[in-house]
Amino acid sequence: MKSSKSTAALLALCSVLLLRTAHAASLECIVPSKPGGAMDLTCKLAKKGLQGLDASGDAKPTLSDMSIRYLPGGIGAVAWNSLVAQPRAKPNTLVAFSGGSLLYLAEGKFGKAKVSDVRWVAALGTDYGMIAVRADSPYKNLGDLLAAVKRHPKKVLVGLSGTAGSQDWFKMALLLRSAGIDPKVLQFVALEGGGEAFTAMHANYVQVVSGDASEAVLYAAGGNTRVLAVLSPQRLPGVLAATPTAREQGVDVVWPVIRGVWMGPQVPDAEYRKWVGAFDRMLASPQFAQIRSDAGLYPFALTGDALKEYVSKAVDEYGKRATEFGMVR
Repeated sequence: MKSSKSTAALLALCSVLLLRTAHAASLECIVPSKPGGAMDLTCKLAKKGLQGLDASGDAKPTLSDMSIRYLPGGIGAVAWNSLVAQPRAKPNTLVAFSGGSLLYLAEGKFGKAKVSDVRWVAALGTDYGMIAVRADSPYKNLGDLLAAVKRHPKKVLVGLSGTAGSQDWFKMALLLRSAGIDPKVLQFVALEGGGEAFTAMHANYVQVVSGDASEAVLYAAGGNTRVLAVLSPQRLPGVLAATPTAREQGVDVVWPVIRGVWMGPQVPDAEYRKWVGAFDRMLASPQFAQIRSDAGLYPFALTGDALKEYVSKAVDEYGKRATEFGMVR
């Protein structure tokens, strides 16, 4: 009888382990762009931070085998519509988002999408806009670039993630307008993600990249990229510490970029709350603070209902700015 009970207990334990293995294997984070940009960084940051919790025994569900899947298209629209349209819940799928995603929501570029269509899980940190050129570029500072655009706008081609109305487009448009230049003269190439934009610049297909500081951190260390300005209130620490802000160069433009993850609308509340709890623990850990810093992001932590409230307000604000530039559908 004792042997029978031991066998039953062993079988039960094996079943639990198999379920946990299957659960872990199905975990994924979707990058709604091509590899190499800040959306990619967001999923990798989530994976690394959650793995740290898993190693400490503090994470539920098991997170060791989270995979990363790329689903580019429409700067997030394809991933958004794919998950929202799912007939069944995908409780183990996270999707990266940024302030650019919220701007597109405000502009109607995700169709009839609303903030309430998905479940907002966690904001992992904040980023800032930046403007970069190749290291051998004749533009040594932001003033050089803006003067060149003013003189010969068709000769300065800017690579950016998305099309007119994207956050990368807005960064340049605001810089131009602050310098007394009509944003309509902006010549740009619409690309799918920051990684593609930097690749295009280093191939000399475009002369400038309008992107994010976290992306610049990935490329500036190699010595082939010069960051002309960061769009932050003050200089950023780390790799970009020597880079002046736009404000320092006489152009009063600041562009923060939230980075985080959401889940599909059919995810049961209990599963959603588990994820929110896991991210709460992750964001509070000293280990994650270091991981976030190494990734070139800065503290900004919101989860669950608080994040949803923030997103709603941000979309409203982006809508006002987009209307001002004639970008709302």
